[in-house]
Amino acid sequence: MTLGLRRAAGFILLLVFALTSCNQEKPATPIVDHPQLSAGTKLVDVTFHSAALDRDMPYRVFIPAQIAASQKLPVVYLLHGNAGGFRDWSNYSDVAKYAEWGLVLIMPEGNSSYYMNSIDNPQDRYEDYIVRDLIADVESRFPTLTDRKNRAIVGVSMGGFGAVVLALKHPELFVFAGGLSSALDVPTRPFSIKRIGQWRLHSAIFGPWKGEGRRKNDPYILAGSVDPAKVPYLFITCGEQEGLLPANKKFVGILQKRNFHYEFHSAPGGHEWNQWDRRIPDLMTRLMQHLSKN
Repeated sequence: MTLGLRRAAGFILLLVFALTSCNQEKPATPIVDHPQLSAGTKLVDVTFHSAALDRDMPYRVFIPAQIAASQKLPVVYLLHGNAGGFRDWSNYSDVAKYAEWGLVLIMPEGNSSYYMNSIDNPQDRYEDYIVRDLIADVESRFPTLTDRKNRAIVGVSMGGFGAVVLALKHPELFVFAGGLSSALDVPTRPFSIKRIGQWRLHSAIFGPWKGEGRRKNDPYILAGSVDPAKVPYLFITCGEQEGLLPANKKFVGILQKRNFHYEFHSAPGGHEWNQWDRRIPDLMTRLMQHLSKN
């Protein structure tokens, strides 16, 4: 066998080995769960069947440890970011203590859906799952107030996108919406070979570039077309060292021009939980001012 043939054979063997290795099942990454608890609250994990997704879905709840028999409480939905999960808010922030203020905090699983109905995968109707199935299950299972003025939605990154867009599309459901470092530019991000995986994910959810699926879920278009008087109060923040800062400022510019009820905060910090956790106290204080508890 010539040197060239030996090299070719060696390359083929390496390629076969690599492909075989890729096809082998990798051990599952263990789930790390270390919720930050508060003495006056109780943690509950729930799994329920979502009709929109046609599968069982989990969510985590922080609720006051002591509730009077006839008492009903406001609800805050907390949406996690991309590549995260329903345990994130409890693991990476001290949000549990705010249940002591008389709130039910709901942390649903959103996978990497941006909390929208997928264009390419009809079984992934995450918008319907949140606004129909999840809210209905929460209100049937926990002692919650069930009107708009006692319901809020907040998210980080992908979850911030979800919170803002769901508030704009379903203003009848929420009185307050908070977006921390919201990925508001996702439907309008151009193709980048450096982010081909991200492009494929976004295309599966929002459809082809400049298509109807992107337009109807574009927060810039929604903010430019909805009635500002009917939209929930918007609490928007973004770190000064984040690539998402221009996208958030662009959105806030539309809010300002159209006289929305909103506030915007920016301070030093990157796209991570330390920065978000510093914003939560102000957010929760403002949220309480907009809820109308009975």
